[in-house]
Formats: sequence, structure tokens, C-alpha cells
Amino acid sequence: MKRKPDILWILVLIFSLGVVTTGYTQGMWESNDSASSMPVSHSQLSEG
Repeated sequence: MKRKPDILWILVLIFSLGVVTTGYTQGMWESNDSASSMPVSHSQLSEG
């Protein structure tokens, strides 16, 4: 009976990691979209 809680914790960890990764990738996609809409400002800041 000791393995059931371990399996539940593993499922919780996998689910939480999935939620974190999806949220992180969505944030990256949104930042990439905003950066692609204004590429000149980023390039000028990096060169200056």
C-alpha cells in the first residue's frame, strides 16, 4: 500500500511540470510575437 501515494506524487509532479512548461512556452511565444512586431528597437538597443 506504500506505492500508491508514490504513484500519486509522481503524477502530481508530472502534471505540475506540464502546466509550468506550457505556461513558459506560451510566454515565450507571446514575447517572440511582440519582439517580431518591433524588431528594430531590439536591434538598436543591442548595437547601441
